[in-house]
Amino acid sequence: MSNYSKIIFILWLRQIKKYYRSRARMIGSLAQPVLFLVALGFGFGPIYQKAGGGNYIQFIAPGIISMSIIFTAMFSGIEVIYDRQFGFLKETLVAPVPRWTIMIGRTFGGATVATLQGLVVFFIALLVGFRPENIFLAPLALIFMILIAFFFTAFGTAIASKMEDMQAFPIIMNFLIMPLFFLSGALFPLSGLPKSIQLITYANPLSYGVDGIRGILSGQMHFTFHADFLMLSILTAIVLAIGSYLFSKIEV
Repeated sequence: MSNYSKIIFILWLRQIKKYYRSRARMIGSLAQPVLFLVALGFGFGPIYQKAGGGNYIQFIAPGIISMSIIFTAMFSGIEVIYDRQFGFLKETLVAPVPRWTIMIGRTFGGATVATLQGLVVFFIALLVGFRPENIFLAPLALIFMILIAFFFTAFGTAIASKMEDMQAFPIIMNFLIMPLFFLSGALFPLSGLPKSIQLITYANPLSYGVDGIRGILSGQMHFTFHADFLMLSILTAIVLAIGSYLFSKIEV
């Protein structure tokens, strides 16, 4: 195994171990998606059904799965600030490999954790009453879950690379996450929106992830499967490149 592969594997394993050692963090990351799924799913369900939209749980579940992924993925970036303050990052950066390798390893770890969280919320949604349109196509949704996880893990790491204040990071993340989530079509259909809002949703990377997961699991799509996959793949590659560059310039 090359030095590159060893570093990526070690950082991937470390990210996963750190996350799942904290039970409070695990429970906290699931509480909000479950609350949204139950409270909004059943609270707005009758209204959505009267409006001719059908079963709201079927519509909202893919969006809540995406929500659990994006929150876990972006907040994994705080590990960069934590490691910088406590010296672990400095030890990692002296490894005889390019810094982008370290960035990729951290991103792999954070994305793996975020994807697993998305799968947990998917199974919780099944208990609540969500039913995939075609159970045999359900594994394809994992592709979009992984892409969302990689995009937002890299995005969170890129932002953390330019920050030193651990207290400011969650504030900035919430400032970014909530608009991205609410304007992704996770809670309401994208069709029929005002032009200005529609343009924002089209520029939102999460819109394509939510639409892809919803299309596979619920059979409802605003774009097309190929458009969702292509856009999200391109944007993920771009943010990984930007994140790797910013991480290579980090100072400890």
